Order: sequence, then C-alpha cells, then structure tokens
Amino acid sequence: MTNARIGRVLVASLHEAIGEVLPTRLEFYENWLSAGGLREGGLGLAPTTAVLSFLRQEGARYDEVMARAGGCAADWTIDGMSAVERRLVASLPGMLRARAALRIGRRLVAQSYPRTRAVTRLRRGVATIEVRDSLFCEVRRPGAAPLCGFYAATFARILERFALPARVQVDTCRAAGGPGCSLSVVVRGARLEDDAAAAA
Repeated sequence: MTNARIGRVLVASLHEAIGEVLPTRLEFYENWLSAGGLREGGLGLAPTTAVLSFLRQEGARYDEVMARAGGCAADWTIDGMSAVERRLVASLPGMLRARAALRIGRRLVAQSYPRTRAVTRLRRGVATIEVRDSLFCEVRRPGAAPLCGFYAATFARILERFALPARVQVDTCRAAGGPGCSLSVVVRGARLEDDAAAAA
C-alpha cells in the first residue's frame, strides 16, 4: 500500500491547521503539502508521513494542529454534502441523527486513507469508535501521549454540526502502547432526548 493516496480533505485540513496554529512553520511544511498534490486530489503516503513525523516534534502544538484539522475536515465534509442530505440528517430524531452523524464520520475516515476504517457502536447516547490502521498512529516506538486527536475532533465537530454536542475522549491509542485506537463519545443531545422520551 506504499502507493496509497491520502485524501484531499485530510491534506487540505492539515495545511489549513498548520497555517493557523503554526503560521511561521507553514513554508517548511509546504515542502511536502504541495499545492500540486491538492489539485491532483490527494498526496502520497511518504510526504504525509513526513509531515506527521515533524508535527509530532512540535510538542503540545501537535494536539492543537490535529484538533483544528479534524474540525476543518468535518466542516468541509458536511459543507460538501447536498443540501437535501444535510436537511434530512438534521430533521432526524436525536438517536437516529447521532447514528447518521457517526456514519458520516466513518465515511470521512475511510476517504482520508484507504487502509483506515472506523467501526462505531451507539447505545443509549454513548458511542464507541474503533479506528483501525490509523495513519496518525504508525510510529516506530510507542510514546506517552495518544495521537488520535484528529479523529476525536472530527467526530465531535460532525455531531456538533447536527446539534448533538458531544464529549469525545481517546481511551486507547496504538501509538501510546495501547492494543488499538478507540474513542468513547457521550452524545449529550441524544441522551437527553432518550431520557425525555422514557420519562413521558
């Protein structure tokens, strides 16, 4: 899979986030995040891996870049949906809306990198997300901090866009020595609607 292309939304969101969080470093990162790659619809695995490797050396700014990139990717994905599809998802009851939002997140993850998949489960307003073969977590040696912030920010923003504020946390991360990458999500809006329906 050395010839795999990284999706344009991921590449563009990284470029945007670096420009906002690390503006003085953007020119350095543009050695790999080329405009040509964006025009062609993606970027190769090697330059993207180089960008992520250098970003990990930026300390706490790594998390800021990933949070901003995840938010950008979510916004652009939703904005790229048809108006009919957005209205349809927005009109669903809370739990069905949450399921639809998680499905959009899974699709975004799959489009970002061909090997990566997200498996989601939702029960009573609490979702678990298992990210398989995370591009961000392919490191030679495990570190102390999880590297799944992009996914956490992506799912949180998608849910927020559909009026479902959520708390997302990384439970385990392969890059931090965990058995895999998993997130837990408390979808507050969906749970409130469920509780209200049960009380009625």
